[in-house]
Amino acid sequence: MKTSIFEELKKINKYGKEFWSARELGKVLEYSEYRFFIPVVEKAKIACENSGFFAADHFEDVHGMVLIGSGAERQISDINMSRYACYLVVQSADSSKVIVGKAKSYFAIQTHRQETQDQLVDDSKRVMLRGEMTEHNKKLASAAKSAGVFNYANFQDAGYMGLYGGLRQKDIHSRKKLNDKQKLLDHMGSEELAANLFRATQTEAKLRRENISGQGLASTAHQEVGAKVRRTIIELGGTVPENLPAEESIREPKKRLKEGNKKLLGKKKVN
Repeated sequence: MKTSIFEELKKINKYGKEFWSARELGKVLEYSEYRFFIPVVEKAKIACENSGFFAADHFEDVHGMVLIGSGAERQISDINMSRYACYLVVQSADSSKVIVGKAKSYFAIQTHRQETQDQLVDDSKRVMLRGEMTEHNKKLASAAKSAGVFNYANFQDAGYMGLYGGLRQKDIHSRKKLNDKQKLLDHMGSEELAANLFRATQTEAKLRRENISGQGLASTAHQEVGAKVRRTIIELGGTVPENLPAEESIREPKKRLKEGNKKLLGKKKVN
């Protein structure tokens, strides 16, 4: 199969990230001079910002040296563009050119593939963390029981209050606009699940390590651990969990992963 010219233009930086040179792409899109292509790129940057992304994350200004004869060199400017940036650029390019139509098709397909792959990666992470929460909540419940906790709901609320700035489970449920049938953990994203997983595992370890005994002391320990996790999030510049949005039910990423595995198995059988 012949490799697309746009695929041939792709480069990989030292961090393993792909990018395209604006100068090279402009030439392939049949712009006679780079200066005529710059307005197209600038328009794409605006579209990028309007889509809710930082243009600087997708359009990187760079400088290089080129030979101009007799061994002399001069500096030229260029822009390293992500796949998404290229997609936006070709949408703004001269649509009367046949090559631009081909570019639109290539980057649209490749961008969709990347988005699908990214979605599956996030789905896998979220499903894995949700499963871990189920297992570690069982272990936490066991440690709490051994510590003499008789009101597990209040014990759990103490942990949530530490992590969520004083909010109890019902308050968090209400803040995230979930109905009575929707389980809080089933609508947490990866970031929020990870914070709660850390809270659960560290509280379990603390109860067992320090031989904490009694409902009051166990609840206090749970709240202290939650508060420390919260402080760490804030110190790192992260978003406190009560401000993270509720995600779609965990059933949806599970369904996508199942469908993705079926497709993968189907391809293997064909091959």
